Amino acid sequence: MKKTDLISSIFDSCNISKSDAKNSVEVILQKITDSIVSGDGVEVRGFGAFNKKHRKARQGINPKTGQKTQVEEKSVPSFKAGKSLKDLVNKSSD
Repeated sequence: MKKTDLISSIFDSCNISKSDAKNSVEVILQKITDSIVSGDGVEVRGFGAFNKKHRKARQGINPKTGQKTQVEEKSVPSFKAGKSLKDLVNKSSD
């Protein structure tokens, strides 16, 4: 599902205008982004948690050339699924 599909789905499911649905999605995504960047993260019970993780510097290998290269330390966004979401995903794949 793309962002436009999500907006259309919210528009179809709720009694709000398409522009209100778009604004809602934009605000939610911006607030999640701001919280991850600040290091606070976002936890939605039953769904999952969005956080910022720190990755240490390491030695990497370019798969094309085989040449070793140094990968700098960095922060990356992460998502950990909640138990309810994991259970639903596992149940649907059976």
